[in-house]
This record gives sequence, C-alpha cells and structure tokens, in this order.
Amino acid sequence: MSLIIAEIEDGIGTITLNYQLKRNALSEELVHEVAASFESFKSAGVRVAILRAQPGAKVWSSGHNVAELPLGGRDPLGWQDPLRMLVREVEAFPAPVIAMIEGGVWGGACELVFACDMIVATPEATFAATPAKLGVPYNATGLLTFLNTAPPHIAKELLFTGRPMTAARLERQGIINHVIPAEEITAFTMEIAHAMARNSPLAIGVMKEQLRILAAAHALSPADFERIQGLRRVVYNSRDYAEGIHAFMEKRPPVYLGE
Repeated sequence: MSLIIAEIEDGIGTITLNYQLKRNALSEELVHEVAASFESFKSAGVRVAILRAQPGAKVWSSGHNVAELPLGGRDPLGWQDPLRMLVREVEAFPAPVIAMIEGGVWGGACELVFACDMIVATPEATFAATPAKLGVPYNATGLLTFLNTAPPHIAKELLFTGRPMTAARLERQGIINHVIPAEEITAFTMEIAHAMARNSPLAIGVMKEQLRILAAAHALSPADFERIQGLRRVVYNSRDYAEGIHAFMEKRPPVYLGE
C-alpha cells in the first residue's frame, strides 16, 4: 500500500502523507515515494506543489523513523539519510512547495516544513524539534535550515528545549506565512497556489534557486568543518546517544549523564 497520495490538478501537485500507522514518520520508504512524486511533478510541468497530511490529522508527521537510526558508531544524519534526501528534493524542486500543516510536527519533520517555500497552518498546529530529547547530533545543513527560517533565539529554544511551539507564535516570528482555521485551510492554500501558478514559472524557478544559493552562502573553513564533524562524532559515539535511542524504543524517559 502506498504511503502517500499524489495528485495533479490545474498545474498544482498535491502530496498527501498517508502513513497513519506510523504517524507519517519520514521512513526511507515514504521518502522514496515522495521523491518519485516530485520527479513526476517535474515531468508534468507542475507549477506549485503542496505537501500535506490527511485532513484533520492530529500529527502531520512524527519526524524520523527512529527505528531506522543506527544505535551508535555511525553518523545518524549522513548524506543518504532519508530526511536529508527529502529536504534536498524540496529545495531543488523548480517550483514553489507549500507546506499545509494540520496537527503536530515533530522532530525532523520541523526541518522538512521549514525547508518548504511557504507554510500555512491551522491554529491547532504545533512544532517540536526533538533531537536533544533523543540525544541526536543534528548536522550542519539541518541547523542551517533552522537558522535560515527562524531568528537564532527561536531556533535555539526549539532545538534546546524540544517543547512544542504554537503556529500563532511562529507566525508572529515570520516563520509561518498564514494561520487559517482548519475548515478553510485547503481552499486558502489552493488560492495561493493558483495565484503563483498564473505567474511565470521560469521567473519563479530561477528566483527560488537564486534564493537557495544565497541562503547557503556561508563561508566555512576546512578547519571549522572538521571541528563541526568532530563535535558531532563525540555525540553519536556517546553513551547518551545510545541511551536516547534505547529509551525511545522502550517507551521510557532517557537518563542522560553527559557522557
């Protein structure tokens, strides 16, 4: 059974996450299906893509499929990690991608949503970035997604506390474009999508790519890059990292010792 539903109508492609058994966890299988849909959208000349969950969902996505993370000794967020692959697909898609959010957005799903070009959410939507709760060392490109979207102090609160933030608060920070009641969100999002679809797809595609390049234009010396990787290696080789994964699997609070 497919983990997503992909549809195209009037030049607008919609991908609906449909992995309700695992709360739309960003598993390798689901990511490959989403990536295949983006490829088909390109071939069909789709001018706007919408990424959403089923209407009325309590959880938009639970983020990483923790069962797919290595237990230790290996980078859990390497280049081929499903989340990294999906974020690159969204950023490289040559047309705007709108995240339409109902329900909770957890863990790595926050980064996926922040990587989209626009965010429309219901008042009930919440966002909780949880790597610190799991003891996961987030990678530099993932942190850059947060810093390109949120003011540093908001990004730090999201990442350091793991506590949910409401859509209303993130709208006030300019992170979410619009907060719309659930009964109106589909029509509202489609209206925005149609407005963009009527504009020049070439101009929009070129501007999107320029903005992506400019947002990533941060000079980093080889020494600093090696230091970042070394710092992350300390975490994923640690007792705390293994404890976070085991605690999640065993459905108990983790006990972190800082070692």
